[in-house]
Amino acid sequence: MLELFIELGNLKKLKRTGWVLRGVPNPESIADHVFRTALITLFLADELKKRGVEINPDKALRIALLHDIGEARITDIPQPALKYVDKSEAERKAVEDLLKTSPLPEEYYQLWLEYEEESTVEGRLVRFADKLEMLIQALEYESAGVSGLDEFWGVLESLRKSEFYGHFKEIVDGLEDLRKQKRLL
Repeated sequence: MLELFIELGNLKKLKRTGWVLRGVPNPESIADHVFRTALITLFLADELKKRGVEINPDKALRIALLHDIGEARITDIPQPALKYVDKSEAERKAVEDLLKTSPLPEEYYQLWLEYEEESTVEGRLVRFADKLEMLIQALEYESAGVSGLDEFWGVLESLRKSEFYGHFKEIVDGLEDLRKQKRLL
């Protein structure tokens, strides 16, 4: 497992390509993104459970920690490259290979697949948290003076169409309101 742990260290070194391509100075690493996505997932899952939604917060957290693991091998492939590369297939192979030396390769792969396919409430929640985290990061970059990030905000619509929007409307709408306020200043 030591080799796996060392290779996963790539996630700390690899910058999120979307931000790099838009000229964000010192952009977050994939590991930075995964960490906050996991925290958001934890808090949202516990809130959903408190509200009576049938969800397993521990499972959701495990999925959040695994959701970008494949990028340790294939990196964060930028959107323009997706025209030429089947990211889904490449990531699937990378995740399978990476997890071979883990204690529960099949179980971890299944958790990753639940995120990828959005086949469970936990997997869908992590997808929601992943998008929410990206928008929070975009807001932080814009607040620091970075421009040209409008395209990222298109994700707001998918958050609003999510089954979780009714539960977290104040967070999603609050994020957009904060952006509008900051743009007026």
